[in-house]
Amino acid sequence: MTSFDTSPTVTAWRALLALAVVFVMLATTGWSAAHHRPADGPREIALAAWARDRAAGHPLPDAGAPAQRLARFFAALTAGQRIALADKYPSIVGNLNGAPVTLRYRANRLALKQAAAVEKRRTYDETLSANGRSEATRRMHRFRSLLGEGRQILAFDPSGRGRAAEVFGDLDRADRVSVVVPGVDTDLLTLERSNRVNSAPVGMAKSLYGAERAAAPATRTAVIAWADYTAPAGLGMDAALGVLAAQGAVRLNALVGALPGASDVSLVCHSYGSVVCGVAADDAPARVTDIAVAGSPGMRAENAARLRTDARIWAMRDEDDWIGDVPHMEFGGIGHGADPVDPAFGARLVSAAGAAGHSGYFEPGTESLGNLAAIGVGAYGSVSCATADGACRSGISGEREGRRA
Repeated sequence: MTSFDTSPTVTAWRALLALAVVFVMLATTGWSAAHHRPADGPREIALAAWARDRAAGHPLPDAGAPAQRLARFFAALTAGQRIALADKYPSIVGNLNGAPVTLRYRANRLALKQAAAVEKRRTYDETLSANGRSEATRRMHRFRSLLGEGRQILAFDPSGRGRAAEVFGDLDRADRVSVVVPGVDTDLLTLERSNRVNSAPVGMAKSLYGAERAAAPATRTAVIAWADYTAPAGLGMDAALGVLAAQGAVRLNALVGALPGASDVSLVCHSYGSVVCGVAADDAPARVTDIAVAGSPGMRAENAARLRTDARIWAMRDEDDWIGDVPHMEFGGIGHGADPVDPAFGARLVSAAGAAGHSGYFEPGTESLGNLAAIGVGAYGSVSCATADGACRSGISGEREGRRA
């Protein structure tokens, strides 16, 4: 007898439901895949100049070279030579995995200043529409905000909708690093918000960093707000497919593989960001010990074992999160697979109490944030499970202590 889950009739109904969801998305938001802006020219010009240049008598390495090769290149330069390159090519050095992180911070400050100046000129450009000048004003203010004192910008690319990453803590000395991977509608203009602060990538990461410091004050931690991939714009076709997740997964694994030191890494993935993390899991560097997903539409896997990773998989969802009403399925590339908070998926189910919906997982005082912080610092015994039996903590032999500050 055919099981309910594999019945052709049920499969057909699932396919029809998935297609209906897609058509609703398209009717209400448009086909977002058709509206990506092309990369701006200045970066291409800088890359061409970089390819022709030399340092210390040697050609510069390809900007897309492996991080280990780039790290060796920068290590062979004097401090003055490294600074000279960052000052000459800020848009390139600021985004090179393998370059010293403090050098990347310096380069990105210069790139932000240049980008802010460009947008300031655009605010007065009469050839632009009123909407174009308004967008230029918003971008200028965003770039100036990122130039605030003490901010550590690890990546910055203003082309198209833009990408960026910011670090909280000392990345060079950290024993535990958490990478916050946000979801739909993440770009430079939504990188941070003045209202609903903790629903934007920067607010999420800053809130998590504070919670980790409170959970383990003697452990050296760092948190990265990683908005350095092209996320879907709205709940259109891009959000229902895995193309952008696959591209983001490559960038995410490249970042993790290039992090300095030997820190353990936790991926903290929200909404569509959990799709990125699910795709990245198979090829994630071994230093990724934990992958925690919140408000996930799926990880493009039938179950946790299909992620093919040794990292612990944690999942949470608030009872008021609308993502629970989205069909968790995949058909013909549409949809993201099984529900990570379904017990059959096999993730460690943790409490999201207090999160209050899809965007509230990083609010201070919530069990959701406390659990993400505990996972991030390796304090697994402090994790609050979604069930009273403490099943989410089973099989963990002991907490991993970081070196003391």
